Amino acid sequence: MPKTAQRPALIERDRGLLWHPYAALDGPAPYAVTAADGVHLQLTAADGQTHRVIDAMSSWWCAVHGYRNPTLDAAAADQLGEFSHVMFGGLTHEPAIALAERLVAIAPGPMAHVFFADSGSVSVEVALKLAVQYQIGRGRPQRQRMLTVRGGYHGDTFAAMSMCDPVGGMHSAFPGLVAGQLFAPRPPQASYGPDGWQYDEEALQDWESAFRELAAAHRDELAAIVVEPVLQGAGGMYIYPPQCLRVMREVADDYDLLLIADEIATAFGRTGRLFACEWADIAPDVMCVGKALTGGYLTLAAVLMTERVGSVIASSELRALLHGPTFMANPLACAIAAASVDLITTHAGEQVARIEGELQAALAPARDLPVVHDVRVLGAVGVVQLDRDVDVPAVAAAAVRRGVWVRPFRDLVYTMPPYVSSAEHIAAIGAAIIGATCEVYR
Repeated sequence: MPKTAQRPALIERDRGLLWHPYAALDGPAPYAVTAADGVHLQLTAADGQTHRVIDAMSSWWCAVHGYRNPTLDAAAADQLGEFSHVMFGGLTHEPAIALAERLVAIAPGPMAHVFFADSGSVSVEVALKLAVQYQIGRGRPQRQRMLTVRGGYHGDTFAAMSMCDPVGGMHSAFPGLVAGQLFAPRPPQASYGPDGWQYDEEALQDWESAFRELAAAHRDELAAIVVEPVLQGAGGMYIYPPQCLRVMREVADDYDLLLIADEIATAFGRTGRLFACEWADIAPDVMCVGKALTGGYLTLAAVLMTERVGSVIASSELRALLHGPTFMANPLACAIAAASVDLITTHAGEQVARIEGELQAALAPARDLPVVHDVRVLGAVGVVQLDRDVDVPAVAAAAVRRGVWVRPFRDLVYTMPPYVSSAEHIAAIGAAIIGATCEVYR
C-alpha cells in the first residue's frame, strides 16, 4: 500500500518555477519521480503518497528498453570514459560513424547519408530545409511548399508546426508565423488484426482521387510530401491503410517530389515492423527517426536520405545542408543509440509481436464500456478512444492508484509500453486503463 508522508519538497519547488508540456504554471501538480528501474517508476504525489507504477508510456514512447538497462548503461559508461562531447564541425568520431553505418544498413531502401539532429522536431526542420534545397538544386526554386494530410503531428518548432493538422494543431495561435502548407484529406481509418488490414475500399479510392488531384493542381509549387507512415501519433493515434503510402510514393515519383517519412514515433518496431514504411513495401527519399533511437537516455534524432537526394545537394551551388546544431552527433548519445539499435534489431520483432497479442486481449473488455468509442491496437500501441475528451488528471490519478502511469490526451487513453514489458505488465496496464476509465466515467 502507498505510504503517506508530508507534501514532498520536490513538488513544492517545482510549482510556479517550471513550465510543463502544454500545462499552465498553476495547473495540476505533477508527480515527482524519485527512482526508475526496468519498466517501473517510483512516484510521489502532491499528497505525499508514493506509488510504484508501470510506465505504460515508455516516457513518451522512447524508453523502449526500460530504465537502467544494463546494456545502455554500459554503453554510456564506456563513452564517458573517453569523451562525452565534441563539436561536429570539422571533427568526427567513432560513435557517430558507427551509428550512421547501422542506420543506413537497416533502413528501408537505399539510404546513403545521415544528418544527426538534436530532437525529432529539429530533424523535421532539417528535412524540410533539405527538400527546398533539393528543388533549388534541381533548378526549381519556386517549389517551396509541402504536401501532407490532415491529422498529422510533426513537432512544435515553427516549420514542423506548419505540417501539423491546421484544425487540431496550433496554427491559429501563431497567425502569420506558420508557413501555409498544403493539406490533403485525412486517409480513411484502418485496423489490423489476424485477417490483415481492414478498411473501406471505396473511402480509400475517394481519398486517392482527392490526393492525386490536389498534388497535380499544385505540382509546380511543391517540394515534398511529408507523412507519418501508417500511424499518426500525437494527432490521434490514428491508423490508416498502407496503400496510402504507395499512392504517395507514386505521386512523389510523378512530380519529382521528395517523400519524407516522419518515423520519429513509428520507427524501431513500434508498429510491428522495424520501420512503418515497410507495411507498404515502399522506401522514402528522406526519413526522420528519433525517440526510441537512444532508448530514452539522451535526446538525438537522425535524418536519413538516399544517394540521389544527397548528390543533388552536394552538386548544388551551396553544396552543404544548411544546418548545424551545437550538439550535432553528440558522442555520448550516439554511443548509447548504437547499443539501442542493436537491442532493437535483435529483440524488438519478437517482443512487439507478443505485446500486440497481449494488448488485444487486455484492452478488449473496454469495448463494452458505454463511454468507449473505439479500441485499436497496432504493434506495441494500444488505444482506447472515448466518446468525449478525457479528464486527464482524473484518469491519470486513477491509473496511478492501480499501479500504472498513463498520460491521456484529447479523447484517448492509450499505451505505448516498453518492449521489455512482460505479459503480466501488459495485463496490468490493460486492467488499469479499463479500471480508471470506469472509475472516472461510472
